[in-house]
Amino acid sequence: MSDLRDAAMTSKAWPFEEARRLLKRYEKGAPEKGHVLFETGYGPSGLPHIGTFGEVLRTTMIRRAFEVISDIPTRMICFSDDLDGMRKVPGNVPNREALAEHLQKPLTSVPDPFGTHDSFGAHNNAMLRRFLDTFGFEYEFISATEFYCSGQFDDVLLRAAERYDAIMKVMLKSLREERQQTYSIFLPIHPETGRVMYVPMKHVDAANGTITFDTEEGEEMTLPVTGGNVKLQWKPDFGARWAALGVDFEMYGKDHSTNTPIYDSICEILGGKKPEHFTYELFLDENGQKISKSSGNGISIDEWLTYAATESLSYFMYAKPKTAKRMHFDVIPKAVDEYHQQLRAYPTQDAAQQVNNPVFHIHPDGVPESKMVVPFSMLLNLASVAGAEEKSQLWGFIQRYAPEASAETNPDMDAAVGYALRYYEDFVKPAKVFRAPTDLEREALEDLRDQLAAYDGPLDDEALQSIVYGVGRDRFDPLRDWFKALYEVLLGASQGPRFGGFIALYGVDETRQLIDDALAGKFV
Repeated sequence: MSDLRDAAMTSKAWPFEEARRLLKRYEKGAPEKGHVLFETGYGPSGLPHIGTFGEVLRTTMIRRAFEVISDIPTRMICFSDDLDGMRKVPGNVPNREALAEHLQKPLTSVPDPFGTHDSFGAHNNAMLRRFLDTFGFEYEFISATEFYCSGQFDDVLLRAAERYDAIMKVMLKSLREERQQTYSIFLPIHPETGRVMYVPMKHVDAANGTITFDTEEGEEMTLPVTGGNVKLQWKPDFGARWAALGVDFEMYGKDHSTNTPIYDSICEILGGKKPEHFTYELFLDENGQKISKSSGNGISIDEWLTYAATESLSYFMYAKPKTAKRMHFDVIPKAVDEYHQQLRAYPTQDAAQQVNNPVFHIHPDGVPESKMVVPFSMLLNLASVAGAEEKSQLWGFIQRYAPEASAETNPDMDAAVGYALRYYEDFVKPAKVFRAPTDLEREALEDLRDQLAAYDGPLDDEALQSIVYGVGRDRFDPLRDWFKALYEVLLGASQGPRFGGFIALYGVDETRQLIDDALAGKFV
């Protein structure tokens, strides 16, 4: 453990860098509450999306890194802002018309359009927890509705009434003049309609813990700030929650970064210590637009897991969190193959290298051995040329290439075969576009075919790659034009695998036949 901790204390891996920064917070000893608290927030205004998962995963990685370098106990809370009013009807839910009459009601008071839970907020909370549980996260779930209504937030809410002017001063600096005239940190919930009201305050009575305001209909009303009668606007709520819970660490997307001084100031006004923060770049869809819960663009967690194992998604989330990530289906094969490359490298590395390897942070309880004898991208090409529809078809090629492999001894390989078939059917097959070879390419393909006919060596990737390379070297400048021709003429794709490895997997005779079929114009 000492070697691991020593390596972790100098590691350049971002979870350890963040963990060391957090540890400095308690250089003089453990916190009074007895633990370090990590928090992630979730706005359940729409179905949970992959960015939410990434936030919890990355926070978990930092938490685990902290546990390597410190003996202070930790907790992690996933907080759902389900008392927020529904500002608009999401575009990706059924029975949208029926939801329209519930606008501005807290999400836990809006009927569930799916008909499976007590409210829309409860439905989305359940979806989030199912996603998180799929990945085995350790967390405590807190509902804002319960937090406000049970009295757990009362002390901080009363303090907010007492220090109302100081908090308002912070908030008003960040608002346009027009918005300043009607803004209040408190949002009363109408006791009859149940709607969250955005109305200015006429009086805040700190002594009695009440607020007085005119409703949207002009009726004067007084409500206690406690017991779930009132909620805080989202920016004050952020800082107030940090103060109420004693949060030590929270990460959020770049779109929140300009609000960090506001959150910190409000936390301190309310008697808390501002937490450490980590700002990550946003996730983008295939068009470069920010992924949104309400519009449902981008790729969902369930969609990713249709085509690849959970670990590949964790790997994707680990890499470069401060770089904007385009999340579409075409990033999956690369993530799968890079994850297994790191798995294969791990056993050969020393402690200093291992703590910098992404798989260390993906598998805190022990890094497994990769049983992937064929890359995922190669499986896609194999499925393409073989027209495979069943696992057994691909396994026939795999076992000729790697006789010791089987579905029983290589379960991750077997799972990948199933994922590859689905991915090929949905994305590769519809996009295949073959072209006829040029005269130069035809000459080179005939030469490759003839050399393969004369080849009597083993199914060795390097030996076969040397043949492919040699055929192209004297004819193509740049050489990549040769490989591009192989992919476009033989595979119907603009890019593809290392071709010697493909021949070794698909078979020498089969590749010769593939070339003959392409030269005969059977694919065009």
